[in-house]
Amino acid sequence: MDGYTQKTFPVKTKRYVQTLDLRDDPEMIAEYRKWHSKEFQWKEIRDGIKAVGILEMEIYILGTRLVMIVDAPESFDWQTAMDRLATLPRQAEWEAFVAKLQGCREDARSDEKWQMMERMFYLYDEA
Repeated sequence: MDGYTQKTFPVKTKRYVQTLDLRDDPEMIAEYRKWHSKEFQWKEIRDGIKAVGILEMEIYILGTRLVMIVDAPESFDWQTAMDRLATLPRQAEWEAFVAKLQGCREDARSDEKWQMMERMFYLYDEA
């Protein structure tokens, strides 16, 4: 594995990391992967994520465990952005659609499904 090149942004950023478990069903996991592929992504969802100020979003998978990494400007307010995101076109429809694969309530918002992770280690140069 060569790793993943990280984007740089013209503003200072902060990062959020969240986790969520999918249903333990290989067919449902394959379906979840499908709907997150470039070919099947919903344009309105990508546009909404950008519209609320998110600069980059990545989802990683290992078995049933998902980890989402979100980069946003330093001034970004998570709750304000999630409140706005929930009102954007097709967002509620998307959340209900993927909830069946995630094992969540169909009416759950994204910020109700994904659990925020706490950073417990950070390697940095003290010099």
